[in-house]
Amino acid sequence: MTSPPPSNSTGFIDGGRLSRFSSRQGRLSHAYLADRLKGAKTYDRIAGYFRSSIFELVGEEISTLAKVRIVANADLDIEDIEAAQRVRDALLFQRFVESDMIVDAAVHRDRYERLYEFLLSGRVEIRVVARNVAPFLHGKAGVITNADGAVAFMGSINETQAAWAHNYELVWEDTSIEGVSWVQAEFDELWALGKPLPDAIVREVGRLAKRQEVEIVDFHDNPNAIAPAALAETPIYREGESLQPWQRSFVSQFLHHRETYQKVRVLLADEVGVGKTLSLGASALVSVLLGDGPVLILVPSTLLEQWQIELLDRLAMPVARWHSTRKCWIDPSGRAVKGAGVADVARCPYAIGLVSTGLIVHGVNRHGEPKPGTEAEHLLSRKFGMVVLDEAHKARGSEPIGSDDRTPNNLLKFITRMATRTRHMLLSTATPIQTSEHDLWDLLQALNQDAEFVLGNAFSQWQRPDRVLPYLKGERQVMDLREGWQLITNPLPPTGDDDLLADIRASLDLRTDAWTTTRFASDMGNPVVTMKAEMELTGLRDGLGYFQRENPLVRHVVLRKRRDLERLGLIPALPVDIHPSTEHPGPTHLFDALSLYTSDAFATALDAVADFTKAYGRRDKPAGFMRTLLLQRLCSSQAAAVATARALIGDGELDDEVQEELDSASFDARSEERKHLRTIIEALAGGNDPKLRAVEYFLDDHRTDRRTWREMGSIVFSQYYDTAAWMAEALSRNRPDQVVALYAGTGKSRLIIGGAATSVERAQIKRLVADREVRLVVATDAACEGLNLQTLGTLINVDLPWNPSRLEQRIGRIKRFGQTRTRVDMANLTYAGTIDEKVYRVLSERLKTTSDILGTLPETIEADWIEDIESLEEKLRAFTVPRRRFDPFEARSSGDLLDEDAWATASKVFARNDVESVLSAGWQTNRSRG
Repeated sequence: MTSPPPSNSTGFIDGGRLSRFSSRQGRLSHAYLADRLKGAKTYDRIAGYFRSSIFELVGEEISTLAKVRIVANADLDIEDIEAAQRVRDALLFQRFVESDMIVDAAVHRDRYERLYEFLLSGRVEIRVVARNVAPFLHGKAGVITNADGAVAFMGSINETQAAWAHNYELVWEDTSIEGVSWVQAEFDELWALGKPLPDAIVREVGRLAKRQEVEIVDFHDNPNAIAPAALAETPIYREGESLQPWQRSFVSQFLHHRETYQKVRVLLADEVGVGKTLSLGASALVSVLLGDGPVLILVPSTLLEQWQIELLDRLAMPVARWHSTRKCWIDPSGRAVKGAGVADVARCPYAIGLVSTGLIVHGVNRHGEPKPGTEAEHLLSRKFGMVVLDEAHKARGSEPIGSDDRTPNNLLKFITRMATRTRHMLLSTATPIQTSEHDLWDLLQALNQDAEFVLGNAFSQWQRPDRVLPYLKGERQVMDLREGWQLITNPLPPTGDDDLLADIRASLDLRTDAWTTTRFASDMGNPVVTMKAEMELTGLRDGLGYFQRENPLVRHVVLRKRRDLERLGLIPALPVDIHPSTEHPGPTHLFDALSLYTSDAFATALDAVADFTKAYGRRDKPAGFMRTLLLQRLCSSQAAAVATARALIGDGELDDEVQEELDSASFDARSEERKHLRTIIEALAGGNDPKLRAVEYFLDDHRTDRRTWREMGSIVFSQYYDTAAWMAEALSRNRPDQVVALYAGTGKSRLIIGGAATSVERAQIKRLVADREVRLVVATDAACEGLNLQTLGTLINVDLPWNPSRLEQRIGRIKRFGQTRTRVDMANLTYAGTIDEKVYRVLSERLKTTSDILGTLPETIEADWIEDIESLEEKLRAFTVPRRRFDPFEARSSGDLLDEDAWATASKVFARNDVESVLSAGWQTNRSRG
């Protein structure tokens, strides 16, 4: 045995010795630790940071020990450690993987393998305590027990190979009974306070031990392995989260349809706030990696940046978005990719391109043909691997007075044509049925183009909703095989696990890819199969007819409901208290019931908006949009109104949404219009905005459970950057001692302290909020996805979006697992005497203090609804008043949503550079597979 390094040693009268060791006199790892652990039975260790402690511990020294216990500290608060297990586990996992462990695992694979074996067997057990319970720093110690007794040691050493072998370290060893007992008592106390190492970290150690980078093409014959290999090391997993079970289920369904039909036609109708973007984005990623071809994603202009940010921040997917006015692509860093103008829309520099639906609407004529020289024309000139349409409810038909035929709008015309130019088509909307079931069939008919497996051919009953709805609703039952035969064979479903379909196909000798047949039930020639078909199609199971359980809708429409996800414990059911409300109006010095008092200057600006609208209307152009544009920004904040008025005059740049609606690259205000715009600027510039006073009231004066909202932490939301930037700067000036974070789009995020701003990345803000170092965040809707703020307990909406789904997204930032409050608070600010006041008065009656704050509100509130407040009430009532509604999904099982997330433990993964290389390959050719 190697002798320990030289030491100073002092004997105790009652027995035992105090020995002092210095690495200056010998390598502690080769001598001291190896010597003391040789033949030992147990090893209790008070260590430093939990990541390095458990990794560097592994060596031959502990291979023979029966039990090793380590208590380590983590960079978390006591609130994090004491949170629900799933939250604590996620935070610890995030800390565990935050450094470049992939390289370390590649270099020290054997060490990871041994540690995984030890952790799995239970021979090594680790617990973690919060930093404010035990910020160990250099206060490290241990107790080693063998057949002859126990020794205790303490010193400056970290539990790392470098510390024992290379660093200058000091160790004091105490073999007295009192000394050992003292260290053991310290260990036992911390051990009792500690929480077990999450299973996810143990699995990650095992994954890293087996990690292997593979070529993407190796998986083309195994499509189901693509998603785990591509997503296992993306930011959403590295942040301690994952795609939710229903999101993974959607990707799996995409792959299943791709294999079954060779092309995918699906309508994603998950309810508001459930996270459809990531479901669609992950499916697009898988499609590109499988070589299916370029991806076109069509979204409203206001969501373009939000989509681009979310795909990059959450899934590490670089995508480009088309700039409506500059006629060029914008890369993920916000830089313009210069090109040749409109024609470049068909030559995206990335595999996935985002284009505004507004451009499509304006680029199609009344006959459904693309206008020459428009984006619509160029996009229809090429083929795609996948086309995605977000907010697909805007693609719909209508029935003119006196006609029974539905007339499609421009977006529906475009999508119907585009379906013949793409292999896969995914449509997404939380409200596929707005006025009648025919809205849903508009979308299904579009999906059916070049894909008759959806609704069948022109003779199919499924193409006629009035004929099949009675079967779907259970109002009519199939009476005999002949009646049911038309419904089951056009389209003919895939076999799947359905024995009846397998028997029918086998009896008629049909190919697996045959989706219709002209043969009759009598052609089966097998009386047993005929009798079985008759019984199945005419009978009931669990009170439901065959076509209530099995039909084209449940095959091609995916719908996850919040109440089901809450019931399964997959999303939190936190009540939300709304302020102000009819029962609890705001303070009278600020609020007139639900809305804020305004000034004479504000009234002047409001009148100027009306005067500007009249002047603009004299151009023989519809002026409603311009009125809505100015009113929405005026209702947001005085700062946003001034910035917009200046941009319309020419002193600033208008946003994409405005430019698209104007259908021009610039807006040239006429003399009278300029006069009214200047009136707006003069009335509001430099004035006091009551919304700032209201925000400060809720932060500092309004108390919940005897705590201020500032103390609990708050996020302040606006749909406009001008409003958010003004609010963040004003809040910082008024409280120079507090850090205010502005969380916005590419290159716009900042930390503001005492009015001085520092540019930061969004990821840095998220980390500071998670560490509770930032307690006040001002954010825009464009950046809100992926912003998890369970460490904050309140939310203030500076403006009210006319899009209820955005309200759900906003409140979803704090209604997350890990929220320490049992209820959360939301304040909504509107100006008295404005359209927003009227909207909020109607909407507030339907904002419930329940887990589902929006009930069954529509995904968007159309501008024309707001022209007449009674019309708005009627429209909203149609959604929120309970009514018996056609729902073929009631009986669908949700059991598959509880599967273990195997994606996070995939050991065969793609190199990040390889994935980025594929995603960074543009639409170079005019082809798509299949």
